Amino acid sequence: MYTLALSQIPGVGCVTGKNLIRQFKSAKNVFDHYRELAGIHPRLEKAVRYGLNDKVLWKRTEREMKFIEKYKIRVLFFLDEDYPWRLADCYDSPVYLFYKGNADLNADKVIGVVGTRSATEYGKSVTRELIQGLREESPLIVSGLAYGIDSQAHRAALDNGLDTAGVLGHGLDRIYPGNNRIMAEKMLEQGGLVTEFFSCTEPDRENFPMRNRIIAGLCDAIIVIEAALEGGALITAGIADTYNKDVFVVPGRVTDKFSCGCNMLIKQKKADIIRNADDLIFEMKWKETRVTASVVQPKLFIPLTMDEDKIVNLLFAEGDLSIDEISRKSGLPVNKTAAALLNLEIENVVQCKPGKLFSVSRSQVQSPLL
Repeated sequence: MYTLALSQIPGVGCVTGKNLIRQFKSAKNVFDHYRELAGIHPRLEKAVRYGLNDKVLWKRTEREMKFIEKYKIRVLFFLDEDYPWRLADCYDSPVYLFYKGNADLNADKVIGVVGTRSATEYGKSVTRELIQGLREESPLIVSGLAYGIDSQAHRAALDNGLDTAGVLGHGLDRIYPGNNRIMAEKMLEQGGLVTEFFSCTEPDRENFPMRNRIIAGLCDAIIVIEAALEGGALITAGIADTYNKDVFVVPGRVTDKFSCGCNMLIKQKKADIIRNADDLIFEMKWKETRVTASVVQPKLFIPLTMDEDKIVNLLFAEGDLSIDEISRKSGLPVNKTAAALLNLEIENVVQCKPGKLFSVSRSQVQSPLL
């Protein structure tokens, strides 16, 4: 309750809220010891003091607690183990997420599909074929539950037996647009719905850029299928780029309004081109990971964690890599990569070479070629 209340105080955003909770060890401690902020940041001290005495804020928080309990909504806090780790690695990730569904937001493969609300038949067809081609990889498909490409992505995932998560720009007490309600109900059984907004929050225009950063943060990569020169899809792609996520686009005819955004991303070298699922699988190196995983694992002399196993298989496949390259290619955040590499070095499974390049140590791991 204290965490929800703290995040509702004007002037306490996601970044500040997380920093305060880390510094004071809990949101309750922030309220209990807010006077300590006076000498550090007077504006924050004033804001927290105001929030502590804001009866409307606490009434709204209590109402939300009842809503959460009544509808059995999961609240994922940023320090929880089940908070999406890909999103947690983003500096402006939400303090908490409201989640209803059964999909694993920490699935091995998570792909975001976004695009225009005014999708053409070409865009709809490409979306369906792309997701159909990903069935064997079983990724979680993430989008924004909007008209157009978003709806096509969710629907194609459901039709092909894939989990799909919709990120909302409003509370979980409603579905917008209303025409997607039946599909959203199916997603609760084969995916889920995610938001950072309290119930009774209207789907106002300013909420959707905030929604888009969650889409970008949840995913390994973002795919843009049809986008004009302005719109939410390009905002999502831009945010994904700042998060060092892979961004892919499906190109279109230069004369088409809803291909101009995709073509611009290509021109600016902010996205790579894909034509179909095979292109995406190749770019994400999913086949390589699958092959090396089946060969290398039996050759290890010591048990490895999932993160360590992923890194060792990657080094076998790629050769010497820096920590940044390992993080990017494995999809693990830098902090998890560093922790796993340290353990692997201690166990003498990997070694650090000049130039801070890591490679597999032959004293503990046999090559599958031997």
